[in-house]
Amino acid sequence: MRILVIEGEPRLGDQLKKGLEENGYTVDVARDGAKGRYLSAEHTYGLVLLDAVLPGADGFAVLRAIRRTSTVPVLVLTVRDRVEDRVNGLRQGADEYLVKPFTLPELLARVRALLQRGKPNEPTTYRLADLELDLASRKCVRNHQRIDLTAKEFTLLAVLLRRSGQIVTRSTLAEEVWDTTLDSDTNAVEVAIRRLRSKIDDPFELKLLHTVRGSGYVLEDRSWP
Repeated sequence: MRILVIEGEPRLGDQLKKGLEENGYTVDVARDGAKGRYLSAEHTYGLVLLDAVLPGADGFAVLRAIRRTSTVPVLVLTVRDRVEDRVNGLRQGADEYLVKPFTLPELLARVRALLQRGKPNEPTTYRLADLELDLASRKCVRNHQRIDLTAKEFTLLAVLLRRSGQIVTRSTLAEEVWDTTLDSDTNAVEVAIRRLRSKIDDPFELKLLHTVRGSGYVLEDRSWP
């Protein structure tokens, strides 16, 4: 089982890696939020251990980014032990909390419980017409053809598929895909939409990604009356 540890304290990150590997797990370690987001988007993990306070980033921003494209169980490691902090983390997508300092046996017990629990009721695959996006394997297929997407394109498509049939505004995409507010002078959303459309729509007769002028974008099958 492969586990991603996103931990801002180098010493603790090394200790977690050593302890988990000694118990049979394969472990990748990220020291900051940016690296953690990149690894979580590029690889498939059975579990993520996430530090709530990271250099240069809020751990919960990383959690929100992971939740946009993945249902992987996330165990938040934190020094914050207030009830409201735990509730906030659970609302944003955390599966479990573990307050620092903790012992390795306690951590291993939480890890095993989360890996066994899983989330059978949450979809890992989204489909629209002949387009399919698998969050677990991070594969995109249309008309039985594999489509290679960048991490940002994958996230963008996942956000649109989750809201298929609904108009998604530019500002919503900027917040959920780039985790930032939209600068009126930037055309990052338009550029990303154009690149995504060139991969999932242009080679195919049926068009699924539509621009709603003045509003945003919608992913839907308009071939049906």
